[in-house]
Formats: sequence, structure tokens, C-alpha cells
Amino acid sequence: MKPQLPWGRLYITKLIPNNYLQGSEVPFYVGNLDSVFEKHQKWQTLLPRVTPFYAVKCNNNLAVLRTLSALGTGFDCASKREIEMVMSIGVTPDKIIYAHTTKPQSHIRYACTQGVDMMTFDNEEELLKITRGHPNAKLLLRIAVDDSKSQVKLSTKFGATLGTVGSLLKRAHELDLDVKGVSFHVGSLCTDGVAYRWAIEEAHHVFEQARLIGFHLDLLDIGGGFSGHGLEMMSKAINEALDEFFPADSGVRVIAEPGRYFVDSAFTLALNVFARKKVWSLPISQKGSSKELLLSCVWSCGLYTEPRYQSVIWGPTCDSADRIMDVWMPELNIGDWILVDNVGAYTIPMSTDFNGFEKPTIYLVVTPQIWKMNKVQERRNTACTQTHNVPVCDLTLHIISDTFSTSYFDFDFDLPR
Repeated sequence: MKPQLPWGRLYITKLIPNNYLQGSEVPFYVGNLDSVFEKHQKWQTLLPRVTPFYAVKCNNNLAVLRTLSALGTGFDCASKREIEMVMSIGVTPDKIIYAHTTKPQSHIRYACTQGVDMMTFDNEEELLKITRGHPNAKLLLRIAVDDSKSQVKLSTKFGATLGTVGSLLKRAHELDLDVKGVSFHVGSLCTDGVAYRWAIEEAHHVFEQARLIGFHLDLLDIGGGFSGHGLEMMSKAINEALDEFFPADSGVRVIAEPGRYFVDSAFTLALNVFARKKVWSLPISQKGSSKELLLSCVWSCGLYTEPRYQSVIWGPTCDSADRIMDVWMPELNIGDWILVDNVGAYTIPMSTDFNGFEKPTIYLVVTPQIWKMNKVQERRNTACTQTHNVPVCDLTLHIISDTFSTSYFDFDFDLPR
């Protein structure tokens, strides 16, 4: 029996030979909105008490945002532009947390004018800015927690240490600010659920400190760190810690800021080989140098039936730092395509048109059910933009039909009015 290709590669192998892409050298993504929907269902099953606030910075594709909005998720925004983006698709202010501990003063004022009240802080200077720009904000104190179980550590830059928590809470009380909760982030790509348990226990101690100072906290934000797989293990540790320190009858609302979890496996990238250069002496390893990159993909280490060669995959620009990866590859020819799975996280928002090279096109695979949710969500835009006076973000979707008999830009469904 012939093994089934991963969904992303299956669709791409249909696209590339098709006349639709004939002669094209522009890289492109294929994204599966149904995968986002399935991840949301899984989240609700495994973490029923935790409301996800999707991290917009991870993948700000408007179709992804609309799908998640239609499913009822909130959104974690880090800037005025991200707030504008999610509000332009009909997201209401109560569904947004401004989760950046160091915000420009103008962005704080903008959040105030739009009614975005939830925001984080971890230092006194931020409290003073909030006092000037949004004195009625609902604040979450972000604490620094143990991130040793994660690949990408964040506590060196973000979060108040437990030794400074008391003074910050007292200062907020003096300024007559409303601290409503505690937030933390165990770091990206967390590998052990015990990190969440430790952090939730520390957050509980902060809740007690805040109570003694005069605050009544009722919101816990357990941050991000969720990879695209392994939620079963993480959720077990989280649920047990919540039951112990913040039981369901405690009156504490729990949210999280997943990003990678929702979108990483939903996107596959196709890269066109438009140049090839043979070299006989190749410095294959740059490990430990400043050029070593952390990529959000995993290369197969299976058995191969053809020779592999020491290779360097370079980006298209004239920048010598545009070195993507040193890897063993089969011999490739100009016109071949390289397919990379699991690239939905921290790729699309970070792409650039440096040197004038086009950004990758995004093609979306979607079933009628998910497309209908997107179209209904689109209809909410007008009322939202009129109410909150935010610019409308245009959405152009390149939709691929399941049968590949046709490529088209829209479906004709009888949608509810």
C-alpha cells in the first residue's frame, strides 16, 4: 500500500504540475484552515477551563484570525497595529489582551480610545505610563518564572521577579490602578508540563500578596509555550495545578496565549530552486556562531534510497547572512521544489521583501464549513469598524478546491444573513 503524503505535501504535489503555477518561481505556503479548527476543538477538550487568546504575532494571516474569531477565541496583541488588525475583522475589545509589558505611550492611549482594557505590566515605569494614558485599564502583573524547560527563554527580558512583586503591587495601589490578575510565560516550545505547575503555584502566591495589599484578583493568564503537539501531557499538568491552586469555585477566570499550537502544523512551504552552485570545500557547520538559526521545522531522519550530499540552503537575497540551513540533501536541479512542513509559526509575519524579492504567496485549503464561518465573520466587519473607527483590513484568499478540478477565489454559498 502506497504511504499517504502529509496533507500539505499532497496539495502541493497537485499544485506544482498544474498550469496554475506553470513557470512560477515564487515560493508559496499552503495553509489548512481546517487544521486550525481541529486544534481549537482539541484545546476545548483538553483545557476546558482555559480560554485561548491567540498570539497574533505568531501568524497574522487574516483568514487564520477570522477562523479563530468565529470560533470564539480571544486575541493577544502586542502593538497598536495588531489591535487594529483584529478589531478590523470584528473582534470586540473585551476579547483582546494587550500583552506587552513595555508599550509606547501612544499605543497605550490608542488602546484606551478603543476600549481595550486588559494589559500587562512588569515595572514601575510602565505603571506611570498607564496612569497617564489609560488610568482605567484592567492590569495583569507579569511575573518571571522558571523557563528552563523551554527552548526559547523569555524571563531574562519579561516579567517581574518575585522579590519585586510586592513593591510593584503597592505602587499600583498608590496610583489607584486596577490590578485584576497575574500573567506568566514559561517560554516557547516548553517540553515539560511541570513548568506550568511551578508557575501556577508562584502565581497563587502573588494572588495572596495582592489580597493583603487590597486587590481582589480574579484573572490568571498562563501565557504561551504550547508547541503544535504534546498538549495531552501539558494539559494534564495544567489542569491538576489549576484544581489545586485555583479550583473552579475560586472565581478566577483562566486564559492563555497560544500561538504556535494553532498554526504550526497548518502550513507547508514550497521553495523553488532557481540557482545551484557546486563547491568542493564546504564549511558545513556554523554551530555556535551568530549565524546559527532556530527554525520552526523538523527534517526527516529516515532511510533514503538515493545519495545525499552536504549542502547549504541559501535564501534568495544578496546578503551573506541569508543562510537558512546546512543539511544533507539529494542532488537538486534548477526548477526543483523543496517542501518544508510545520512552518505556520513565526514565518509569515517575519517575511521580508528585501532586495525586491516577492514574499511567498499564501494558498488556503478550506472546507465549506470553515469558509462559511469566514464569510459570516467578514460581515461583522462593517458594524465593528463603524463602532470603533478602525481601518478595514482587506482579505484576498487564494482558495484551492479539494478536487483540484478548479482553482478559484471564492465559494458561492447561501449564507445566513
